[in-house]
Amino acid sequence: MQLACLGSVAMLAACGHLAGSVTHSPENPATISATPMPAWAQQQGWQHQNFPSKRHTIYRADKKQGREAVRAQSDRAMSVMRKTLRVEPADLGQVHFSWLTQADLLQADMAVRDGDDAVVRVVLTFEGDRSRFSLRNQMLSELAMSLTGEPLPYASLMYVWCNTRQTGEIITNPRTDRIRKLVVESGTTNLGKWLDYQRDIRADYIRAFGEEPGALIGMALMTDTDNTQSKATAWYGPISFTPATAGSAAIQAR
Repeated sequence: MQLACLGSVAMLAACGHLAGSVTHSPENPATISATPMPAWAQQQGWQHQNFPSKRHTIYRADKKQGREAVRAQSDRAMSVMRKTLRVEPADLGQVHFSWLTQADLLQADMAVRDGDDAVVRVVLTFEGDRSRFSLRNQMLSELAMSLTGEPLPYASLMYVWCNTRQTGEIITNPRTDRIRKLVVESGTTNLGKWLDYQRDIRADYIRAFGEEPGALIGMALMTDTDNTQSKATAWYGPISFTPATAGSAAIQAR
């Protein structure tokens, strides 16, 4: 499985048109791939992925308010920073992440097909029985495979900042119910400062999908503005996991 199918998740989560509707020239992929990452991202094996006919969000090392971070700059763009890992269902515990943004996407609405952008997303991808897919999801998976070389994962849970929905709300992706978004921040009160989160992966997954999760197999950072044709800048801190197994040390995302 290529990088836990996160490419197909990104395409289905953010593209107004799956085949790509942006006609202007994207940035040079080789330049973006060579952009330095902070030490924690390099050590954990994060990689950049861009998509055909889409401008690329620029991810690069930065320091923001004293923290080493990945800065994401999106100008009518969509691409992801992603990595693979494996956490078995019995070990799913807490995920720890942080982000900072100075402006929200006021015109975005992640429940609407052509408004599905987000200034920050943390994406978790899970294994499961893909034979249970509906016909629609099977067709979307085949389409994703043709566009990205990766099928649609069984389930993807996104932690997002959304200006149009309340904190705690679950948003089902307008293209597929195999992608669910949990709003962990809303509004403008906390703009301009670092926000730190600790989330119970199992509890959030069950709340979003109504069933027990499979193994966690991939994760991504994603700042996208292609649907709303707007701009956004955000900063991401390191991500780590604390397993459910009693007495285990925190698992870094590696």
